[in-house]
Amino acid sequence: MSFIEEINRRRTFGIVSHPDAGKTTLTEKLLLFGGAIQEAGAVKSNKIKKGATSDFMEIERQRGISVATSVLAFEYRDIKINILDTPGHKDFAEDTFRTLTAVDSVIVVIDVAKGVEEQTEKLVEVCRMRKIPMIVFINKMDREGKDAFDLLDEIEQKLNLTVCPLSFPIGMGYDFKGIYNIWEKNVNLFTGDPRKDIEETVEISDLNDSELDNLIGNNAANTLREELELAQGVYPEFDQDAYKDGDLQPVFFGSALNNFGVRELLDCFVDIAPSPRPKESDTRVVDPKEKGFTGFVFKIHANMDPKHRDRLAFIKIVSGKFERNVPYLHVRHNKKLRFSSPNAFFAEKKEIVDVSYPGDIVGLHDTGNFKIGDTLTEGEELQYKGIPSFSPEHFRYINNADPMKSKQLEKGIDQLMDEGVAQLFRLELNNRKVIGTVGALQYEVIQYRLEHEYGAKCTYEPLNVHKACWVEPENEKSEEFKEFKRVKNKFLAKDKRGQLVFLADSMFSLQMTQQKYPSIKFHFTSEF
Repeated sequence: MSFIEEINRRRTFGIVSHPDAGKTTLTEKLLLFGGAIQEAGAVKSNKIKKGATSDFMEIERQRGISVATSVLAFEYRDIKINILDTPGHKDFAEDTFRTLTAVDSVIVVIDVAKGVEEQTEKLVEVCRMRKIPMIVFINKMDREGKDAFDLLDEIEQKLNLTVCPLSFPIGMGYDFKGIYNIWEKNVNLFTGDPRKDIEETVEISDLNDSELDNLIGNNAANTLREELELAQGVYPEFDQDAYKDGDLQPVFFGSALNNFGVRELLDCFVDIAPSPRPKESDTRVVDPKEKGFTGFVFKIHANMDPKHRDRLAFIKIVSGKFERNVPYLHVRHNKKLRFSSPNAFFAEKKEIVDVSYPGDIVGLHDTGNFKIGDTLTEGEELQYKGIPSFSPEHFRYINNADPMKSKQLEKGIDQLMDEGVAQLFRLELNNRKVIGTVGALQYEVIQYRLEHEYGAKCTYEPLNVHKACWVEPENEKSEEFKEFKRVKNKFLAKDKRGQLVFLADSMFSLQMTQQKYPSIKFHFTSEF
């Protein structure tokens, strides 16, 4: 197969939603259709020993939530599909934001009963800003929930999207009979038997066909005809270019747990979703079809296998071919590295690959060379943009609870911070370590992983900080900057890259500081 054909048959997408909307279950069922797993793991109860395939960290299995993005790949209808299943919990939003830099399209999962929730709004806003094509999947149709039209209105108003239903539900909850697939013009009947992998599909190109009444009954058939007529009058027709430009969002209905409506979603996705897209770097826009290899690190994960102290850097390939044992330039370090065992993923199962193409995600064994946002190329000096660290919202001192294990603690903190789990600041005044996170649950994850993966124990102490801001002086030698450093000494720290950070203890103090030192800029993301 030629290089261009390999690119065109790739689809790399992320699944995003509020926690509990059924994102991980949908991922499982997509893998089931791709023949990648034989039996999908139940995600319903934390007590079930068999966990979801994409939740492979011990703490995820215990809590029943996803805390890290996992990468899964499978083939379907001769298309190579790469899924990035992201955490839905808001405390892990930073991981999700970074993952969105590595996808070419997104599936947004919405719970029929709860409708659009807060975390979904934030994530969709990021996708809209980046013009990422989105497909909406309304899940749990076998439960009582909101009316289809009310939901579509809510999606349009709250998420600011232009929707276009490509399937439509017949009833809901106890009266759920199935869906009419507008895209393929057929009726899919719902039996409610989760053991059946594929539901019955009946071709019905003409809705006035009496066959429809025989299948679902007169009342349901008449309601469906009225609703579809109304939907076709209200919503725009599907236009693939508008979808790819991020201006139109197709909507599907189904029940991931019952394996219902998932095949329709996957079939349409394979037909319409974009293959790898061009990406902007600091010097130019890079096209996937270029011959020269480029890629960037969007995630680092330590201890994927607890038996081996391994660290993997996840690289999204943007252009050219990535080949095993070929030296590539690490742009930030300006040195060549070669990789003897690059991995492709299926949750925690990994296999060594010789060649990877644009759109693929490759795991590289890392001894500490990589940070999130690093770029690898065949020799060109360029840096990919848009992978910031956000200003944390929670701050605590971290203390060593076992002085015999200080080396392990040091190593553990170092590696977990490289992963982007949280951010480490060292106070200028006394060199004490402060950990800043986006969500409070992160502290539990850090404590758990330090103990179980590094054999180190830590405790926390509260610290009154409102916001961390990266400091950019106009002139480092100016009197104003020297005064700022002297007056604010006890609020200053260095981040992991040695950049100066101001830890403001209140909104008021931050505003006063900004007014008093006008030549100094204060940034809320580290990428400036």
